[in-house]
Amino acid sequence: MPDPISWAFAWPYYLAALAFGYLLGSIPFGLIFTRMAGLGDIRKIGSGNIGTTNVLRTGRKSLAAATLLGDALKGTVAVLIVRHLYGQEMALITGLGAFLGHLFPVWLKFRGGKGVATYLGILLGLHWPMGLLFAAIWIAMAAVLRYSSLAALTASLATPILLYFAFSRVQMAEMFVLLTVLIWAKHHENIGRLLTGKESRIGSGSKSASQTSGADTVGPDS
Repeated sequence: MPDPISWAFAWPYYLAALAFGYLLGSIPFGLIFTRMAGLGDIRKIGSGNIGTTNVLRTGRKSLAAATLLGDALKGTVAVLIVRHLYGQEMALITGLGAFLGHLFPVWLKFRGGKGVATYLGILLGLHWPMGLLFAAIWIAMAAVLRYSSLAALTASLATPILLYFAFSRVQMAEMFVLLTVLIWAKHHENIGRLLTGKESRIGSGSKSASQTSGADTVGPDS
């Protein structure tokens, strides 16, 4: 159990790290970029999600790529800044804050993205070899099975296991267990479609946005 005196001094810093991560993570790049491009509110298109896959349904691949990059980088930048200033433990807390900010942004009534891109960005900032492994697993699964959601679910499930057993990053693995649970919860509709065989495969972009509502067509939905 932590020393009560130490905890009394430390908790304001932990709270500040969590809040800093949350504020960066809650920046809704998908919504911002589509509005700047004159496409209106992305939440009224397709699945209503603010992530990469739904932005792609606008037909603007450049906007989807920018959303993916923005959603990943906000996680990376948050943890790198705090790790440089205050160390790895504080960076872990900041990463958690960034992830929660993306999933539950206060500006959008706590309705955010599914978290895959931000998950990857946080992972790259905290432990880049595992971030590359996550990307490799996602790419391999997506190439073989052609389900974006299944690739993301598999890569996220493997992450805390590999962090613990392959890299001996116990504290980090514990945090990514929580992040993985949240990713799976956010993908509950995708999981339901996978189980019933109704999930769209990568490249099945012939359907209209209304027909593919909630389904994934390409790339990790951020």
